[in-house]
Amino acid sequence: MIAKSLTKTLSLIALAAPAFAFAQDNCPHRGDLDAQYCDANKDLVADVPADTKKQKVPNTIVFTFTPVEDPAVYEKMFNPFTSHLSQCTGKRVVFFQVQSNAAEIEAMRSGRLHVGGFSTGPTAFAVNIAGAVPFAVIGNEKEYQGYSLIVIVKKDSPIQKMTDLKGRKVAHTSPSSNSGHMAPVALFPKTGVVPDKDYKIVFSGKHDQSILGVNSGDYEAAAVASDVFDRLVERGAVKADDFRVIYRSERFPTQSFAYAHDLEPAFRDKMLKCFYDYRFTDDLKKAFAGSDRFFPIEYKKDFSLVRHVAQSAGESFNRTAYDKQSSKAK
Repeated sequence: MIAKSLTKTLSLIALAAPAFAFAQDNCPHRGDLDAQYCDANKDLVADVPADTKKQKVPNTIVFTFTPVEDPAVYEKMFNPFTSHLSQCTGKRVVFFQVQSNAAEIEAMRSGRLHVGGFSTGPTAFAVNIAGAVPFAVIGNEKEYQGYSLIVIVKKDSPIQKMTDLKGRKVAHTSPSSNSGHMAPVALFPKTGVVPDKDYKIVFSGKHDQSILGVNSGDYEAAAVASDVFDRLVERGAVKADDFRVIYRSERFPTQSFAYAHDLEPAFRDKMLKCFYDYRFTDDLKKAFAGSDRFFPIEYKKDFSLVRHVAQSAGESFNRTAYDKQSSKAK
């Protein structure tokens, strides 16, 4: 599924790129951003277009959430928020169901998505390829919510430690995922096991599919995000006692919420205030481990560890890396 989505995405991007490209001398600094974006202030995200004719105030705000699980589950869960966002902005708001990280990135790049949640790893690709500007992570009054990369096995599995993964097939989620792929590639060698050398990587497509696959016996082990695992346990989809965690990393920020760089500043600021002022319903708090709000962040500072992991793994978040990861998913 993800391979087809990535292939389609890259084809659409390749067709669209010439129409968006800036002349090189119009932008003093771009960094890893694609050619149609500029980062003159060097905050690592795309600047709002200087030409006011290119700044957008949508009649309908299109919102989505990262496809780590069934999109329909989150459409229903976020319904009270999208109603709030509509009342607060005076705009119609629709929830756009996406089936893959690649589809979500392409939707924002093509102008069909205005704001939404992106998984941690794909956030950086969304920034560089789609002009996404991260502004929040789910959190509470004091801090944003974090998660760890964990490796899970069945409770009765003979796998007791990381080196026991050698010679086995281990589920990763997708090539662009932080906890589902890039962090394992960067961090696991310190435990004595090198992904795709000491064990065979099998891409499942999503965190929930990896977890359910271990539960059903399709995978011997899986590298997944701890918060997704906790949500599946909380919903009763799996039982925590049926698994063992043999590895746990330091904390990463959870999915970011990002807006399209070309939103008109006054409208954008009004919309962001609607996000920051909102307090979660009981269902949302339950789904996100008690977090009750959109906690403000700065991409350059708060996603530095994510970028460090990618660099440690020999990866980057530019077009070349995206093309490389798309070929891995095929």
